[in-house]
Amino acid sequence: MADGRTSTGSKTSRTSALLAGASGLTGHELQAQWLAGADIGALHVLLRRPPATAPQDARLHIHVVDFSALPRLPAASIACCALGTTIKVAGSQAAFRAVDFDAVLAFARAAQAAGVRRFAVVSALGASATSATFYNRVKGEMEAALQGLGFESLVIARPSLLLGERGTLGQPTRRGELIGAAITRPLGWLMPKAWRPIEAASVARALIVALQQARPGLRVVESGELQTLGAP
Repeated sequence: MADGRTSTGSKTSRTSALLAGASGLTGHELQAQWLAGADIGALHVLLRRPPATAPQDARLHIHVVDFSALPRLPAASIACCALGTTIKVAGSQAAFRAVDFDAVLAFARAAQAAGVRRFAVVSALGASATSATFYNRVKGEMEAALQGLGFESLVIARPSLLLGERGTLGQPTRRGELIGAAITRPLGWLMPKAWRPIEAASVARALIVALQQARPGLRVVESGELQTLGAP
């Protein structure tokens, strides 16, 4: 497996982690927050294309991969998946499913084979395998498939509309998120936490906390709880 970054120095016994989807809002925040902490010994980031820039950190290892044919991944104990797209960006329902279901499940299986016992994934508010909405149905089917893998600890985050600057990541803006941001700034305090748009940074913090807490079995963290867990 090609590695774009080689660490030097003495070996560390700190946690090794795998991250997929670091080019997106939540994944980018996960990468930054993990590297800002002291408990990560190595962070292996899987991307579909080389990043334009990357932090200069000896713990960071960039791997450019094809999620439809993943190689054997480096040994790790925890992993987080922030892969995701939209039908508009993907171009079709089939292309959307290839990312939000197939690639997520492929990464989870490869992570498990690499020794991961604690796995977290970013899903969506309203995810359900029986939903009449294609987007929510695929998310729900993805959640069900992950549950079938038998991780010791599985965290599923279901955020509401994400807030953050996609433009700085070279991503197209999403109309729904722009509307959510415009409403939240003056009126967010009036909205229930369960539906309130949420900062990607808060989702990332909540995922890290949930992985650290390592509750056995399945833990579904709805958007309202993400707001609390992800509070600075």
